[in-house]
Order: sequence, then structure tokens, then C-alpha cells
Amino acid sequence: MKNINRENFGKIDFDKGYGLVPAIIQDYVSNEILMMAYMSKESLEKTLESGYTWFFSRSRKELWNKGETSGNKQRVKEIISDCDGDTLLIKVEQIGVACHTGKKSCFHNKIVE
Repeated sequence: MKNINRENFGKIDFDKGYGLVPAIIQDYVSNEILMMAYMSKESLEKTLESGYTWFFSRSRKELWNKGETSGNKQRVKEIISDCDGDTLLIKVEQIGVACHTGKKSCFHNKIVE
């Protein structure tokens, strides 16, 4: 990816979350929240190198590329960190659906209406 702000990249605080930061994935056009996953420094670096999202699986203890097996990839358009540097907002062009259940977004189970 081009236009990487290395100064802001260096401010991301992976130590607060035991080496991980939450990443909120949002549709670049509609602004719909698609999913949330965790990123390690290595998965963020792979995301920056490839232009597609990479995450860290806490259960499998390994990196995974969104859409690697399903084809439902996420082309990164923008990455923004919050004011504390401990959460990322990643705006993507979603190719296919984001949720492993087949729904467009992982956020479809209403708790309060």
C-alpha cells in the first residue's frame, strides 16, 4: 500500500492487548460495520504489504487472511487508529460477504430493538 504514515503506525499500542489490537472493519462506501477481529503487528504489516486484511486468530494462535478460503476478501481502502492507538478502524471494499454465516455483516443478532 502507498501513503503509509509510519509515524502513526509506530504509535499503535499492541502492548495493551497482549500483542493484539481490535480492528473494526467497515464498508468504505456504505459505512456499515462488517466485522471485528484482532490484529497483531505482523498481521497489520501483512495487511499493509498486500492491501488485503490479515488478522490474528486467538483460538488457533495463527495469522489468517480474510477470504483466503471463501473468496470473500477485503480490499483495504483506509486504516485509522483511535486517539489512544489501541483500536483500528479499517475501511474496506468488501468482495462477497463478511460473515462466515453468509450474512453481509457479522452484526445481525439484535439484543435491543
